[in-house]
Amino acid sequence: MTQHFPMIDYRLANAAPELEVRNLSLWYESKKALEDVSFDLHPSELLAFIGPSGCGKSTALKCLNRMHDDTPGVRIEGEILFRQKDAYARDVDPPEYRRHFGWVAQKPNPFPATIYRNVSYGPQIHGLTSGKADLDELVESCLRQAHLWEELKDVLHKKDGTELSGGQQQRLCVARALSTKPEILLMDEPTGSIDPIATAKIEELMISLKQDHAIVVITHSMMEARRVADRVAYFHLGNLLEIGPTEQMFTAAQTREARSFIAGKFG
Repeated sequence: MTQHFPMIDYRLANAAPELEVRNLSLWYESKKALEDVSFDLHPSELLAFIGPSGCGKSTALKCLNRMHDDTPGVRIEGEILFRQKDAYARDVDPPEYRRHFGWVAQKPNPFPATIYRNVSYGPQIHGLTSGKADLDELVESCLRQAHLWEELKDVLHKKDGTELSGGQQQRLCVARALSTKPEILLMDEPTGSIDPIATAKIEELMISLKQDHAIVVITHSMMEARRVADRVAYFHLGNLLEIGPTEQMFTAAQTREARSFIAGKFG
C-alpha cells in the first residue's frame, strides 16, 4: 500500500526526532503483522495511533520499547533509532533501554502494594535516587504530575494501589511510569476501561505531560484523538496508511480507508 505522509506541524519541523522508525516489519511465525512502517516521533509531541482492531497498532507500539524481545516466533526487520542510536543494536541493554520509556496499559494494573511502593519501586531497582529523601521527593513529584498528590498524600503508606478507584488507579500507573524519568510515554488505550470523568482527567494529564515528554497513545475514540493529539497515524491491515496533523486527518484525510474509519463507517 502507498503510505501518505503530509508535512508535519511547523512546531515540530526543527526538532530532532526522539524516535525514528524506518521500514519496520514484524512477523508472528509466518503471519506478517506490520509492513514497512515508518514515522518519526518528536519531543513534546503527542502522536495518536488509530485504526480498526487487529490492524497493528499495539504491535507497533510494543516494538518501540522492545516488548517483543521475549515473544516466541517474532521476527522484526527495519530500524528503530532512539536519539539516533539503533535500539536493536547488539550493545544495547534491553532493560536499560526500556527505562527511557514509560508504559501505561488499557486496564489499570497497580501493584498490590502501598501507593508509595508503586511509585518508588522502579527508581529503587534502577538506582535512580541517592537516599530516602531523594526518593521521597521523586515519589511526590510523580504523584503531583499525575494530579494525585493532594488526593493521596495522607495515605501513601496506608493504602494499597489496588484499593483506589479505577481512575485513580490509572493515574497511579501514570505516576509509576514517570518514576524512572522516561523521555517517552507509551499509552495503550489508557482510557479504554475507565469512566468518562476519569477519562477527562487522563486526557488532561496527557496534554500536561507532553510539555516534558513525547507521547504515543493508542485510542479507539476519535473524539479523544482529536482532543489530545498533535498528529494522528492511521493503521490498516498492518500498514501505516496515513499520518498527518490532527485537524488535517479529521477534515481532509487523503485515503479512503482513513476517511471511512474516522467517519465511523467501519472498524
